[in-house]
Formats: sequence, C-alpha cells, structure tokens
Amino acid sequence: MIHYLKVPFLLIWRAWFYILMFSTILLMTPVLLVLTTREKYYPAFWKVIRGWSFVLVYGMGFRLHIEREEYIKRNKSYLFIANHTSLIDPWIMIILSKNPIVFVGKKELVKIPVFGFFYRKVVIMVDRESDKSRKQVYQRAKQKLTDGMSIGIFPEGLVPEEKIVLSPFKNGAFSLAIEFKTPIVPQIYFDCKRYFSWNIFKGGPGVIRIKQAYFIETEDKEIKDRKILRDQVYDLIFHELNTDEKYMSDTLKVI
Repeated sequence: MIHYLKVPFLLIWRAWFYILMFSTILLMTPVLLVLTTREKYYPAFWKVIRGWSFVLVYGMGFRLHIEREEYIKRNKSYLFIANHTSLIDPWIMIILSKNPIVFVGKKELVKIPVFGFFYRKVVIMVDRESDKSRKQVYQRAKQKLTDGMSIGIFPEGLVPEEKIVLSPFKNGAFSLAIEFKTPIVPQIYFDCKRYFSWNIFKGGPGVIRIKQAYFIETEDKEIKDRKILRDQVYDLIFHELNTDEKYMSDTLKVI
C-alpha cells in the first residue's frame, strides 16, 4: 500500500513529466518541422529525438543500468522487441539505439496536442481493431526495412494489466523479421513498471535495469516458422522477467 504522504510528491512529479515533455517539444518545433519534411532527413531527426529522450528520462530522475549481451552495429537494420509496461518504454528503446528506428504505435496517441503532429509523421500508426490497418502497417514496415531503417515494436500490442508478467505476442513482427532476414534484438525492461507505472499513485525516480539479450538471427527461418520464432522470443523475455525477484515482487503485489 502506498503511504499517502507520498501522494503530493507523486502528483507533482507526474505533472513534471508532461511539463518537461511539452516544453521541450515546443522548443524543438522549428527544427522538427524542417526535419520531418523529407524522408532523407530522418537520420538527423533521429539524433534530435535521441537527445530529447535522454533529457526526458534523466530529467525525471531515472538512471539506466544497461546489460548488453550483444551490441548493435552501425548502419544495420534490426527489429527491436521489448516488453511494454510503462509510458517511458519507447524513450528507453530510443536511447539504446544510435541506429534510426521507426516505431509501430497505436493511432490514439496522434490526438495529443503538438506531440501528435510529429507522432503522425514518424510513427507507423496501427488501428488494432482493423484488419485493413494491420495489413497497411505491414506494408509500410516492409518499406522502412527496405530503406535500411530498423523497426521498434512492443509485440504484446498493448500495455498489460500490472498483474500480468507478459501478454501474448502478435505474429506480425516475426513475419517481418523472417521476410527481411532481420536480426531480432530482445530487450527486457525490469523496472519501468515499478518506477513509472500507469498508476499515477505509484513510482518515483530510481535506477531502471535493462537487459539487451543475444540477438536472434533469422537467416535460416521461413515464414512458416514465424510462430516458433514468436514463441522463442516470448519465452526468452518471459523467463528473464519471471526469474527477476524485484519484477515479480512488484507484479505479485497487485494480484
């Protein structure tokens, strides 16, 4: 149970996130307007957004403890996959990659003032209730991989309830990885749920532990193997979360 004396601090701290996010977006608007006019400017746009991500994450009082079993190579395409438990997750994925990533994200975020304008320009938006939308997302993601970009996906397709360790994965990401022979980069976010939960009465500054596991190659895979590949990545991430005492302690508290 949360001590009520912490509630005023938590509310102010939460409000600070939105103040920090929107004020920095407004400051960057002239640059972002230029960098979103042409596809060829995306690498420069990515550098700006990556710098912004450091400002947001560290400006909220977070510090990152990153364990890498394997390192990404410059100018190579990857498919980044991670568990999704917090609003801060995408910014952490951005920090972890110098290579430009194009995200697949839900269309609802386009409604956020100012943020939504740029979100529309740089994210492949999906309406998860529409089969047509999911097919269009697949085609756009294929084009980005063809252009040498990387793709970032949270394959649970949603932010699961806090008592859920890891929700089932969708197939689309793994079909893409196989078709383009793109290595999968599994990332495990252990502490985002604890420090920046969707519950506004929970959280605070702290050290967020992240593990970037060994990459999973897809050179020898065929489309018919996508479910096997999906389950392989799911089992890897689930095992890491399920055997982490801090993560499970936090999860079990809400059951």
